[in-house]
Amino acid sequence: MSKATSMRRTTAASLMGSVLEWYDFYLYGTAAALVLGKLYFPNSDPSTATILALLTFASGFLTRPVGAVIFGHFGDRVGRKSMLVITMMIMGVATLGIGLVPTYETWGIWASVTLVTLRLVQGVAIGGEWGGATLLTVESSPADRRGFYGSVPQLGAPIGLLLSAGVFALASLLPDAQFESWGWRMPFLLSGLLLAAGLWVRLGITETEAFAAVTEKGHKTAMPIVTLLRHHWKETLLALGARLADAATFNVINVFAISYAASTLNLGGGVVLTGFTVSSAVQIVLIPWFGALSDRLGRRPVYVAGAALCGVGIFGYFWALSTASTVVIWVAIIVMHAVGTGLMVSIQSSFFAEMFGTNVRYSGISVGYQMAALVGGAPTPAIAAALVAWASGASWPVSIYLLIMCAITIACVFAAGETRRRDLVGSSGARTPEAVSQ
Repeated sequence: MSKATSMRRTTAASLMGSVLEWYDFYLYGTAAALVLGKLYFPNSDPSTATILALLTFASGFLTRPVGAVIFGHFGDRVGRKSMLVITMMIMGVATLGIGLVPTYETWGIWASVTLVTLRLVQGVAIGGEWGGATLLTVESSPADRRGFYGSVPQLGAPIGLLLSAGVFALASLLPDAQFESWGWRMPFLLSGLLLAAGLWVRLGITETEAFAAVTEKGHKTAMPIVTLLRHHWKETLLALGARLADAATFNVINVFAISYAASTLNLGGGVVLTGFTVSSAVQIVLIPWFGALSDRLGRRPVYVAGAALCGVGIFGYFWALSTASTVVIWVAIIVMHAVGTGLMVSIQSSFFAEMFGTNVRYSGISVGYQMAALVGGAPTPAIAAALVAWASGASWPVSIYLLIMCAITIACVFAAGETRRRDLVGSSGARTPEAVSQ
């Protein structure tokens, strides 16, 4: 197999897993905002049921760091490829299970417990999936095109969102009784097709060049997570902080906003859902371009531009929702999602990977990324709902909250410095004194 052919297959394998991960992730967030509250927490008033459903959405973030540690350890010790096959299988099976869980009316409290358990299992798989999927391309790509190739697995987010929002939009066309009975389950069951395709592609890939070099030189680390926390805690915290803006922004403008638009502004949830479908299509075009732009300008200016846009733009976003104008709302979604978060997510793969040596890289980017999801993503929809309730329906406290998150991200990106010229293979083991011989 030629190097070009191998790179294409590697990139496809990374993208397929990322699509499945984000498709499953967005499905649950959408379902939590629209239907899970009344089906699995029927004894609460509508507002409380929605908050409880959003908290089950947040529960999946709790086990993400656990997955990051587990799969990061074995990914740095055994290899990237085998971990990616395992995480994909776990994620796919858990999502199929969510689509089959009986409602509270049938199973009582066990329905709610099972739902949360499967969400926790999803979190474990996601915790290890992102790091491995991104390293698959970043560690195999040419140094001068690392930003571009690293952006490809990040396309999984808009593609996954496009698929999930589109499928849910179609399901929502059903009469309410049919949608609540079985219609909402169909998008979850369809994930089985993505699982089968992704496994077929991933089983045919080879290990990354950077990890192969570490193995050949005997520079693997005995306990990657220990080495990471002892010698690379600063880089880990900076990666965590750098991702806060992206994690918080999406969960405000999508997961929370769907519920806010329907319950507070009396807008149909379909307006926001369709807007994100359009925005995802735009982001698919922009992400590779932003990644390539970072190869020329550097990671830092591209990332900071995205965080600044989200921090300021959130005030206009809520104003746009209040106009009830479909066109205005869609434009706001495109600006915040396709452009704002797109500038950040497009280079997270390359930017975060360049912060760490190869023998702790899987652990480092996974822990930083998933801890940010736990801190900045998990509680955000519930926090936003509580802030709006405290402010009697006003959105300004949520905007201030997101502005603070974006400011923290900008500070962390500046502190991390410019990384695009770092040699990923040459850094193998150079910064980790505990590297041990195999």
